[in-house]
Amino acid sequence: MISSASINNKYPSNIGIVLCGHGSRDPQAVEEFIKVVNKIKSRIPNIPVEFGFLEFNRPIISEALDQLRNMGVEKVIALPAMLFAAGHTKNDIPAVLNKYSAENGLPIQYGRELGLNSLMIGAAGARIQEVIDSNPIFPISETLLVVAGRGASDPDANSNVCKITRMLVEGFGFGWGETVFSGVTFPLVDPGLRNALKLGFKRVVLFPYFLFSGVLVNRVKDHSMKVANDNPDIQFLNASYLSDHDLVIDTFLERIQEVFNGENFMNCALCKYRSNLLGFENEVGYKQISHHEHVEGCIDICSENKSHEHSHEHFPYPHAEHPLGPVTLRSFNKSQI
Repeated sequence: MISSASINNKYPSNIGIVLCGHGSRDPQAVEEFIKVVNKIKSRIPNIPVEFGFLEFNRPIISEALDQLRNMGVEKVIALPAMLFAAGHTKNDIPAVLNKYSAENGLPIQYGRELGLNSLMIGAAGARIQEVIDSNPIFPISETLLVVAGRGASDPDANSNVCKITRMLVEGFGFGWGETVFSGVTFPLVDPGLRNALKLGFKRVVLFPYFLFSGVLVNRVKDHSMKVANDNPDIQFLNASYLSDHDLVIDTFLERIQEVFNGENFMNCALCKYRSNLLGFENEVGYKQISHHEHVEGCIDICSENKSHEHSHEHFPYPHAEHPLGPVTLRSFNKSQI
């Protein structure tokens, strides 16, 4: 575990921290997020820590910042409670923070997403180890690992999920590894799993690389269950998502320390808004705006929108019609009616 002493002892008394979450229609996901926040608070009790959501839930981020100001905080460190840097981390949260800072004269330093480090890989490995320990009979070298990521319109974020897969495959010695996604990009869970099963493996470990439960984790479960039911001769083992694992908490503290040390550098080399990435050249210099202002804190409007992830005005994803991507959800959803 990372020592919290240096953070507790070095921070000035007028600094506060806000953790920025997305929000969820699933109460369990919100409870899990708050549990993570409380663990962080327990590790740095001398520093005020608040949290806010982009949408669905309250407090929204601006309300959390109000709370910090009411405590006498004069400078804020804001952390995105996100695994990778895609639209929410690069656009939505910074837009909210910039607006609040400009309107209230409150300096806000923005930290990095959790990203990739040995701690996060260790947390992922621990969740997979739980499955291995509960099923000690099957040989790892004869097992297929499938990692399910959220999926984004940002190829850099998607590629990081693939890197997690490879690190886990080599770390454990799995027979093979594949990466699938819950939405936006390709391959999605159902077609991705079906293609992977053509490799002939009789055992599959499915690991949802998500922080919390929620609509998308449930989608991963539903789609994988459908594939499993269609392939009764294959053993499917489901690992848990990351949640409040101690190594995840350590990574949050590491990101706080980076801001304090002036080391909170984001990866701009592969950012589609800053470099001419193949296939995404038209998005260079895209305006940094939030797509959530109209739904901040509102669960009633959003709960009526079953395809919420496509309800905001994002730059169009160039492969939205890919045969292994979001178009496959149409037939799946019809089969559930």
